[in-house]
Parts: sequence; C-alpha cells; structure tokens
Amino acid sequence: MDSILSWLREFGKNILRTLSLLTFQDSFVDSLVNIIDILFVAVLFYYIFKFIRRRRAGKLAIGVAVFLLILLVTQALDMHASQFLLANVFQIGLVTVIVVFQPELRSALEVIGGETVMAPFKRSRDVSETTAMIDVLADAVSDLSESKTGALIVIERTTLLGDHIITGTVINADVEKELIKNIFFNKAPMHDGAMIIRGNRIHAAGCLLPLTTRTDLIKDLGMRHRAAIGLSENSDAIVIVVSEETGTISYVEGGEISRNYTPTMLKAQLRSVLVGDEDEKKHSIRRTVKNVTGRIKSEKKNR
Repeated sequence: MDSILSWLREFGKNILRTLSLLTFQDSFVDSLVNIIDILFVAVLFYYIFKFIRRRRAGKLAIGVAVFLLILLVTQALDMHASQFLLANVFQIGLVTVIVVFQPELRSALEVIGGETVMAPFKRSRDVSETTAMIDVLADAVSDLSESKTGALIVIERTTLLGDHIITGTVINADVEKELIKNIFFNKAPMHDGAMIIRGNRIHAAGCLLPLTTRTDLIKDLGMRHRAAIGLSENSDAIVIVVSEETGTISYVEGGEISRNYTPTMLKAQLRSVLVGDEDEKKHSIRRTVKNVTGRIKSEKKNR
C-alpha cells in the first residue's frame, strides 16, 4: 500500500515538474516534447473517464478515489490504526476488483489495441467505393424499415471482428440491396444474427454479438439493440439496427445509441463518419508533418 501512495506522490511531482519546465525560453523541440507529455496524460485520463462513465466501473472508480483520499488523510494525520486497517482492506479489494471487472479491463485493452495500434496499418477505404456502399446500404435499410423487418448490420472499422465473424457464415459478397433484404427475411436461416461489412463487402452474416451489461437502458430496446450497444462498447464498429416491432432505424457507435433515424439522416451520418474521416485524415497528417518539419528545420538554421 505504501508503494501505491508513493507512486501517487511521485506522479504528482512529475506533473508539476513538467509544468515548471514549460517556459518561453526553451527551444521549440523541448517545448513540443513537454506539451506532448502533458497532452498524453490528459488524453489518457479523458479516455479512461470516457470508457468507465457508462459502465459499472464508473461507480467503482469513484469509490476507489474516495477511498484513496481517506487513506491519504489518515496518513497525513498519522492515524496509524485507521491507516493500517484501510491499507489492508485496499490490498484485498484491489485483487477482488481486478477479478470482478475483468470483462471491463479486457474491453479497454481491445479498444486501445483497435484504435491506436491497428489504425496506422488499416487499409484506407476507397472513397468512391465507400460512398456507393453507403448509398446501397441506406436504400436497403429504408426498405427493411418500411416492411418492419428486423436487422442488425455492423460496419467494421479498425477493430477486427474475427471472433464474432466465426460465429456466423462467411459470405464475402458485394453489398447489394436485394441480398441484404434476403439475409434479414424473417424466414431466412441467418436473419436473427448480425451481418458484418468488412472492406465495403458483406463479409459474414448470422453472427453473434455480445450483449451490453448496462442497466440504464429503456425497456423498449430489444436484444438486437442491446447486442449493437454491446459490440460498440468493445470496438469502434458502427452498428445499424432496424426494429422488428416498429421499423425504427437506430445508429449505434461508441456505446451510444441514437434512434429515429430516417434513411436520409443515416446516409448523411455514414458519409460523415466513413468518408469524411478518410479525406480529413489524409490532409491532417500532411499538414501536421509539414508544419513540424518546417519548424524543426527553421530552428536548426537559427542555431
């Protein structure tokens, strides 16, 4: 327990030390490194907060923070008996937390691996192919909504969904409206599972997805919606759901569900996320590399 408290104190000192090093007299490279250091810590805490906010781990994190605060107070006031009791409880509780919240920890690692490690190596989507795929998909979803045919459609992004694909049937076909409607026809053998689109093609259908463990969802959401939220919590995939009861179109991303989409709204949203990201990503990387390289060269000339 003392090692944890020592780590917290050392972490605080390092943050203050980094802030104190930020002066206008530093070179551009040194200042850039310090700024990146602070931004990295800030982004890390932001994503931790964002990840646990809508999960059971959220309340747990608040409880742990309060517990640590009380422990720090007992140490500062030299309350030896209370400190000894709380320290031993914390050590036992830490192991219990790791065991109980193993699914959340695994989900966090999967999200980090998909978004930060695989992203640079993921092949960019062809803009024209993606636009055509979106148009066909939106038209198919529109027909499914009108006929109140339930559907669960997943668009894979940087997080690979191989574990879920093997639970279904690999199709590897072009995205065609009639094919999508046939897959989700209520007497078809794969209509209850999810269809996964990979690389602008229908890769598999009849796939099983993990259900969310959230308890704050409205009762109107059925198993398809809960499966869509569950997958989006553990990956960066986009999931489209068509309700079998009402024909309502829902858009799910990052564990958040938006309902009552029209086909036009869905098409615009998919284009913004899937097509807009590719163009903006390329231009942003080029601008960043060019600006940083120019500043470094300029600084070297002035030395």
